[in-house]
Amino acid sequence: MPEGDTVWQAARRLHEALAGSVLTRSDLRVPRYATVDLTGRAVLDVTSRGKHLLTRVEGGLTLHSHLRMDGSWKVYAPGQRWSGGPGHQIRAILGTVERTAVGYRLPVLDLVRTAEEERFVGHLGPDLLGPDWDGDRALANLLRDPARPLGEALLDQRNLAGIGNVYKSELCFLLGVTPWLPVGALPAERAAQLPALAKKLLEVNRDRPIRATTGQRGQDLFVYGRAPRPCLRCGTSIRVADQGDGSRERPTYWCPRCQAGPAPSPAPRRGHRYRTTP
Repeated sequence: MPEGDTVWQAARRLHEALAGSVLTRSDLRVPRYATVDLTGRAVLDVTSRGKHLLTRVEGGLTLHSHLRMDGSWKVYAPGQRWSGGPGHQIRAILGTVERTAVGYRLPVLDLVRTAEEERFVGHLGPDLLGPDWDGDRALANLLRDPARPLGEALLDQRNLAGIGNVYKSELCFLLGVTPWLPVGALPAERAAQLPALAKKLLEVNRDRPIRATTGQRGQDLFVYGRAPRPCLRCGTSIRVADQGDGSRERPTYWCPRCQAGPAPSPAPRRGHRYRTTP
């Protein structure tokens, strides 16, 4: 699933392509909006809220979309071949004289009154890349359920918006704790660092084509996707196990030496679950 920095980049591309221009083409390929025609309306702006995209158009309307695992928005110039997937995967087309934005495999697409956007994003916690960012409130949200594993709490967009599975694993590594550590057991000094560190990770990557957290050329990430390669700090083999986020299990990476706290053990055969031990 795209993380907050990726969605922020998508919003910027759409805004640069569409904002300030009048729509000359509008095609929403979902049954309930099949007859909706937005042509003749100017696009006012496109913005992200966590992992949600909000495209606001004249007349007080907002097109809300969420990419989930496979969705994407592509922008094309006139005459450019569309290459985001087969035609049957297109869910939305918004075109102007100069650019056409095509939404592929969008699992969530809603057209609502702009005044009613909160129906879709009002539940979100402070946005790490948004004007509403409030580190103190984000930390308070996380600590509200002290028994919850830190990795699960970080993925809960109601606590803070924008962290996905990659940043969950990387942030836990940088804090020196496993994603299975209960939030309430996070040492106070590290808890105090968490909001600013999370914000820094997304901010430094929002303008990069390739996400990086290490500052080392050729080694982009500390742990995510690196099992069973050696840890960049201590040389211990990176491990991977599934961890839930309240909706599904997600692969989670950690270094058993650099990160303190509970972790799945022992390593199972392929297809078997880990059990979590302190």
